[in-house]
Amino acid sequence: MGAIAAALSLVPSGGTVLVPDTTYNGTGDLLRELESAGATVVRCHASDTAAFLEALPGADLVWLESPTNPLMDVIALEPILARARDLGVTSVVDNTMPTPILCRPLELGADVVVHSVTKYLAGHSDVILGATVVADTERGRGLGMRLHRHRTLHGAIAGPMEVFLALRGLRTLALRFERACASAAELAGRLEDHPAVARVRYPGSGAMLSIDVAGDAQVAERVCAATRVWFHSTSLGGVESQLERRRRQPSEPETVPDNLIRLSVGIEHVEDLWADLDAALKAALA
Repeated sequence: MGAIAAALSLVPSGGTVLVPDTTYNGTGDLLRELESAGATVVRCHASDTAAFLEALPGADLVWLESPTNPLMDVIALEPILARARDLGVTSVVDNTMPTPILCRPLELGADVVVHSVTKYLAGHSDVILGATVVADTERGRGLGMRLHRHRTLHGAIAGPMEVFLALRGLRTLALRFERACASAAELAGRLEDHPAVARVRYPGSGAMLSIDVAGDAQVAERVCAATRVWFHSTSLGGVESQLERRRRQPSEPETVPDNLIRLSVGIEHVEDLWADLDAALKAALA
């Protein structure tokens, strides 16, 4: 949140921010605070590239995340970032879920990349840390100075132990993420045919997916309560697999269905993950 707040501080007073209609809920809360302070927030559906391109000329900053959390909608980053660069619109990409393994937004033209280091980069659910990354260009260095000043003045300064743990986690990122992505793809394919699943939301890569269970919020909660290998928790990106009905969070937007469960696939054996999830889904359906 410190990193997100720093990046959103780049919006000028009374400025306009262009965002997907569903974002990480902490980002959504900060966007609503910006609106209360006089900023204009324009929301486009994540997959509507034409709407983003049409709205860009009036924006001061465009905020993107692909896939979106937790609907897993994919945004066409390259054309939007290219157009933003042509117009001089500051662009920020929250790259927490793809990680630099799957996506490198700076190479696509982004001005700022944000990571929740708490998640995949550190990877062991024992760090609370964020990061902003800028390009090694004159523009990037200028933005970096502004982000550094915001961090200093607002006190969001990382402690040495958090930084050490994050660097430790980065050493195994590629191995952890490769295993998790392979398992997520396998689980997504199996869930497509499960009688207790109404919809699978899988962007085609990565270690995250969401499912709409065949039932209401109570059915989804029973699924989450019934697992033994999957942890019922609100975080993601750790070595352990985690799941949560996202609408139990008060700030989650209404665009997220009540019966949606977000799955963060860890590095356990995929057959153990499947057996546990399959049993929980069948029990909830019964």
